[in-house]
Amino acid sequence: MDARFFCACGRIAIDAETPPRIPNRYRMVTDELILGFDRALRTLSGTVTSARPNPGTARPESALSEAERRHAAGLMRVNHTGEICAQALYHAQSLTARDPATRHRLAEAAREEEDHLAWTQQRLEELGDRTSFANPLAIGLVAGVTGDRTNLGFVVETERQVEEHLTGHIDRLPPSDARSRAIVAAMRDDEARHGVAAREAGGSELPWPARMLMRLAARVMTATAYYV
Repeated sequence: MDARFFCACGRIAIDAETPPRIPNRYRMVTDELILGFDRALRTLSGTVTSARPNPGTARPESALSEAERRHAAGLMRVNHTGEICAQALYHAQSLTARDPATRHRLAEAAREEEDHLAWTQQRLEELGDRTSFANPLAIGLVAGVTGDRTNLGFVVETERQVEEHLTGHIDRLPPSDARSRAIVAAMRDDEARHGVAAREAGGSELPWPARMLMRLAARVMTATAYYV
């Protein structure tokens, strides 16, 4: 037989045994989606851990009345649900970010938000209370938007509103609840830093209707998570 026939057969056999090469960018997106799914499961199952020490543990536990305990737990439950939304926000945004530096910045912020999630969950356990039943819904409320400037602009506006929200919680927490107040203050400082970083990275101002819609959604989430 013609030697070219054997070469062709050999080539076909080699090609059949060699799996198709998947471009790196698709592998990276697939890996991120798998990690995001795993992260969502860990978030909802309550198995998150913090990389940084809980700022509340350095403060003494105070004796709270039953009304103060319930009120503090309601506020911390709201904050815990808000951190689940923040996790969804940052990880969805990082998946759609085109610039590697933007993607890295969003991933770093997401890791700090996971600290907040662990801190608020630990505080709820210390207060003898539970996380919100609305948490599974919160996971699906946030999706990435295209364009790095818009992504970062969404982060800027989110952090601006969250900073205002946390400042209000510090004012509303029982004065004697030093642990909860320390956690919320540390969270507020982180959120302010995230917002400044996103603005300096080129985040664009969101249109007025988008900002108002975000405020409305936050009010619904806050009112629901406080009780449920």
